[in-house]
Amino acid sequence: MEPARALAEQGFVVIERVVSAIVLARLAASFDAAVAAAPPEDIRVGTSTTRVTDFVNRGPDFDAIYVVPQLLEACRQIIGQHFKLSSFHARTLCPHAPAGDWHVGVQRGSKDFPLVGFIFMVDAFTADNGATRLVPGTHKWRRTPEDSMQDTTADYGGQELACAPAGSLLIFNASTWHGHTANRTDHPRRSLQGAFVPLTGQAETDFTARMTAATRKRLGPAAQFVLGLR
Repeated sequence: MEPARALAEQGFVVIERVVSAIVLARLAASFDAAVAAAPPEDIRVGTSTTRVTDFVNRGPDFDAIYVVPQLLEACRQIIGQHFKLSSFHARTLCPHAPAGDWHVGVQRGSKDFPLVGFIFMVDAFTADNGATRLVPGTHKWRRTPEDSMQDTTADYGGQELACAPAGSLLIFNASTWHGHTANRTDHPRRSLQGAFVPLTGQAETDFTARMTAATRKRLGPAAQFVLGLR
């Protein structure tokens, strides 16, 4: 199914291998280095995941991820012409982590609607290592997982796993039910995740306030646009 139709009908699409193998190898190494060097105030360690915020300012290897053309086109389709980057962070799912709760990034019809989410797969997403699961069509529902399920970590009928090779990109309408499955492996599963909001919306991270001179100098036109610098 072509991306625009998949987003409209299913609420999500996976674009495989949006970067080359050479770029991916360098990006994965930079990911590990950036996570290791992050200050404590930018790190949030949960029971299943470790999250490090603001990958706009953690080096040039990450610049291309949030301006992938198909991602920006998805924003135009779902949000409209005026949107901005709200968040862009690293998230590592721990080995042997249980399945996470089903949730939505924003409830349909709320003041923060609509929202576009994306997940760049630093590692391959598989059925064993905690791939994201989504329920097609739920971006059109007003009810949430909490309204509909007694156990929001359980499998849901009709769910699909976003399994794809490393270097792939999951783009989704954030009103779609989603959540990670269990990581049954001995290895962490790494990703870069983020979201776009309407230009008038409240961003999760104030990138302009955090922006370094080096970052501002290297950013291309697309990045400047989504960060509100032009």
